[in-house]
Amino acid sequence: MDLCDKREDMALQDGDSCLAPRPLRGGCEMESPWAEGLLQGGSRKRSAPEESEDDVQEIDEVDCGGKRSKPPSPQPHTPDIREAHAPGRRRTVAAGGGDQSNGGGDLIGEIGRDLSINCLLRLSRSEYGSVASLNRDFRSLVRGGEIYRLRRQNNISEHWVYFSCNVLEWDAYDPYRERWISVPKMPPDECFMCSDKESLAVGTELLVFGMAHIVFRYSILTNSWTRGEVMNSPRCLFGSASVGEKAYVAGGTDSLGRILSSAELYNSETHTWTPLPSMNRARKNCSGVFMDGKFYVIGGVTNNNMILTCGEEYDVQSKSWRVIENMSVGLNGVSGAPPLISVVKNELYAADYSEKDVKKYDKQNNKWVTLGKLPERSVSMNGWGLAFRACGERLIVIGGPRTSVGGMIELNSWIPDDKPPVWNLIARRPSGNFVYNCAVMGC
Repeated sequence: MDLCDKREDMALQDGDSCLAPRPLRGGCEMESPWAEGLLQGGSRKRSAPEESEDDVQEIDEVDCGGKRSKPPSPQPHTPDIREAHAPGRRRTVAAGGGDQSNGGGDLIGEIGRDLSINCLLRLSRSEYGSVASLNRDFRSLVRGGEIYRLRRQNNISEHWVYFSCNVLEWDAYDPYRERWISVPKMPPDECFMCSDKESLAVGTELLVFGMAHIVFRYSILTNSWTRGEVMNSPRCLFGSASVGEKAYVAGGTDSLGRILSSAELYNSETHTWTPLPSMNRARKNCSGVFMDGKFYVIGGVTNNNMILTCGEEYDVQSKSWRVIENMSVGLNGVSGAPPLISVVKNELYAADYSEKDVKKYDKQNNKWVTLGKLPERSVSMNGWGLAFRACGERLIVIGGPRTSVGGMIELNSWIPDDKPPVWNLIARRPSGNFVYNCAVMGC
């Protein structure tokens, strides 16, 4: 159950904003007032705080123009979330401590652990920073990642968009609550100072790969960057896709420029890379998606810059690859970026950056059908600098125009319905207008 699919919980809002969230409900009337009381600190008498440095989380908002207020002192291990959903500025303080008379073992003693967690699962994950400040059990539940594992088991997910328009800097946007999320700056490292890097989101992590054998990992559990595990065969310009806590990568080129056919599986729970069977074709500048329970790698070039029009399908059950001839015919070729493709509800879409068209893949006839146009102000350099991503049940296009006073980043959204796209501008702010990397985290 993707939270985007809960139409009773979300409503489209007129104007420049796309989503006006209503309180998330879990199907029982008692959950909503309980959750509201939880986030307000509750009405019960509380004992002295356990750990004073973790018991108060301050949240600063960012106005619509992108101006940030002075950040609070970082709280150890507690996500520092600065949010914006309306003009103006407000400071929210979530008091913690909790009633520890029962040892905190039941989270909320009156309703028990199971029902407590059931209510928490239905909160927006943007609230988990406040939840983690309530008491030791809540902190453990959120920071240890258990709450996200339970959300996956119950098919509950929200998708946030992470993108980089400046070196070492990342922004995130929550379309459910119309909030900009502050992401810490990446640690400085020479191999990340240039724009040539790859990224993917998997589980509760954002992985960024440099041109050398270096990976940085951002975790939403700690709101911090650490060095990540390196692939068995480090690469760039590869195809990748994520599903749950796992990510698949294939193809690309190694540090010596050799084009690869190898593939690997990453498990974000164990932080391990496992080799997979190699593809039938070596390829770089390719793209990957996960669709119908299988991993697809599409497009790219092989030796001597020969364009590949075939795709390959990896069956995760049989652990074998199958070539699909002519799968990328009609998409852009060798002179531009890898194919801009995304999957929504097991349907494959592509952005043709040369014609600024949106296309849908006809699985039965193995061909691409033009649906309409990309947003007017989506600009790119042969596809580079433009992001085309699935975000839950919608497609997101990220890019923007260069103005006399600097760059502007714009996020446009459309829920595919086999009709010509009608794009809604859901967010915009001053920023570099060239998108170097983009990944969507659903958890």
